[in-house]
Amino acid sequence: MLKRILDNSIALFVVVMVMFLFIPLSPWILDILLIVNIGLSIMILMITMNISEALDFSIFPSLLLITTLFRLGMNVSSTRMILTTGDPGVVITNFGNLITQGNIVVGFVIFFIIVLVQLIVITKGAERVSEVAARFTLDAMPGKQMAIDADLSSGLIDEQQARQRREKIQKEADFYGAMDGATKIVKGDSTMSIIITLINLVGGIIIGMVINHMDISQAMNTYCILTIGDGLVSQIPSLMISTATGMIVTRSVSDGSLNMDVLGQFKAQPRAIMTTGVILLILSLIRGTPTAPLMVGGVALLGGGFFLVRQMNAVRQAEAAAAQAPDVPEELAVPSENDYYKDINNVYTLLSVEPVEMEFGYSLIPLVDESHGGKLISRIVIFRRQYAQDMGFVIPSIRLHDSSALGTNQYAIRIKGEVVAQGEILVDYYLALEPPNPLGEIDGIETIEPAYGIPSRWILPENKEMAEIYGYNVIDPLSVMLTHLAETVKKHAYELLNRAETIRLVDNLKQASPELVEEAIPALIPYSKLEKLLRNLLQEGVPIKDLATIVETAADAFSQGRDLDMATEQVRGALARTITRRFCEDGQLRVITLDAEVEKKIISSLTRNEQGVYLAMGPELMQTIISQLAEHLKKFSDLSQTPVILVSQVIRGYFSKMITQFYPHVYVLSFNEITNTVQIQALGNIVDQTAAQLQRRAVNT
Repeated sequence: MLKRILDNSIALFVVVMVMFLFIPLSPWILDILLIVNIGLSIMILMITMNISEALDFSIFPSLLLITTLFRLGMNVSSTRMILTTGDPGVVITNFGNLITQGNIVVGFVIFFIIVLVQLIVITKGAERVSEVAARFTLDAMPGKQMAIDADLSSGLIDEQQARQRREKIQKEADFYGAMDGATKIVKGDSTMSIIITLINLVGGIIIGMVINHMDISQAMNTYCILTIGDGLVSQIPSLMISTATGMIVTRSVSDGSLNMDVLGQFKAQPRAIMTTGVILLILSLIRGTPTAPLMVGGVALLGGGFFLVRQMNAVRQAEAAAAQAPDVPEELAVPSENDYYKDINNVYTLLSVEPVEMEFGYSLIPLVDESHGGKLISRIVIFRRQYAQDMGFVIPSIRLHDSSALGTNQYAIRIKGEVVAQGEILVDYYLALEPPNPLGEIDGIETIEPAYGIPSRWILPENKEMAEIYGYNVIDPLSVMLTHLAETVKKHAYELLNRAETIRLVDNLKQASPELVEEAIPALIPYSKLEKLLRNLLQEGVPIKDLATIVETAADAFSQGRDLDMATEQVRGALARTITRRFCEDGQLRVITLDAEVEKKIISSLTRNEQGVYLAMGPELMQTIISQLAEHLKKFSDLSQTPVILVSQVIRGYFSKMITQFYPHVYVLSFNEITNTVQIQALGNIVDQTAAQLQRRAVNT
């Protein structure tokens, strides 16, 4: 309902304005509407002075009619109040006193001067300009259409550009035609203002003397002030609207806003400015002239003109120096964009996709630009080296560039051309990660840490020490951005492993174990299968640094007829020490286990088809596992260890794929992936609640 009202708000506003002609208004409502009218007229005038072409404000003809109707409605309401109560409100009374200043004759003279200036000078001029602009626009339409057709036939523009230019010409013709009629409204509004002023004056004096029993001097004094005030509050907006009308119909040859055009074109004529200054100085020497003001004006113009001349000479010298620069040989010259892409081979360069990209807004450039002390690149180099040492995989080069499409404080991370993560940081702040039980509250801008989703707040540098005392973990902006980049790359590392990188890893292994590579690859392990196997390991955070063990175990698995999933599980078992070290702390591993009945049901849900084996679990069992897992995961909130679920090797891979959809940060390990030296502590056990309920019923009976 509210949306429907907002969609029709302008129509309702016009209806209400028409009702102003019949419905009496209270003085305070009229005061508010008069101020709104003045503010609206100022806003319209400012818009017309800042647009570069008339079509940028194409609603102006309709707006002109609406504002005129609004103003006339308030004129009728104010006239009713003046003639009936003699109290039209504070605004009209104060404006009347402002103009008269105790002298009614002078007030009337000033008021009529304002009315005549608007009617004879501004409105008449705007009307004439609108007539000429409309006629010339219509006369020029055939020539413009022919020019568009010529450009289209010569190939300078395409069909879409031609259609847009034709639509613009048609809109210009409609606009100036509408403006030609709209100026008649402005003229009629000015005429009506004079008529309403005479009615207020004559009618008010008669009512004051006959009905209110005032003497003639009191009646004239009272109603003259109200008449002048009423006329003034209507003439000020009308004068601004008339000025805006003249402005908008004279924007045909402008390149920018009025401010830019005036300053630019005056600055282009420094000699005229200096000549004017000299003339003013000469006039100051003539006896009887105001010497001091003329001399001040002359010196100011001479100084300004001299400054502009020096500025223009500097520009010319720079252009001359550029023109005298040695010509670039033709073979070294940079071709234009159109010439460059005429070669079809150059078009193929547009198809390349960067493996990893990081885009950032303008405010983040100092964090990246090494010439300004930016350390992001050096930190990325350290991260790539550390990740290669830990995981045995080299992250491809990360392309860094700014982007105008992002906010000034925003950044985006792309994997193979698509945005996978975004964030926003404040360069001049620190990010304080909130602890579970902070010792105190710190002022800052609330946010979410982008890498791990931890509630945080941006704090000022002077609050850093206090935040650390309260238990907050305070991080600088560069570390926030780098951590988000590192975690995103780790998450998508398996996507970055391609065939070329797999071959490179094999070539590197060949230097240390040439016999193993010669025997296994590609005779037993095709490169395609090895790539998928390594991707499976990286996707679940298993390092592939021990490539010799991976290849040897995979060769045995594939020679025994195992599929890719079973070969992956066999490789994981061979990497038990590596997996244990990655997830175990201080010889202890805290896990969540599955009840034997649950594992049996999961095994019975395994189904084989042409594509392989997949898990077809019933919705009730899945809901039971997910709901219980959510409760058990809360026990890991106070532990520094990553949540781990321990299952049998048979279901590990299939169960992990299912759990990752709901809890991507939970790892599923099998018993044969844990070494015997580790002490396993079960924090929870997932059971089949349906079977447990049946067992309890049997015991009770």
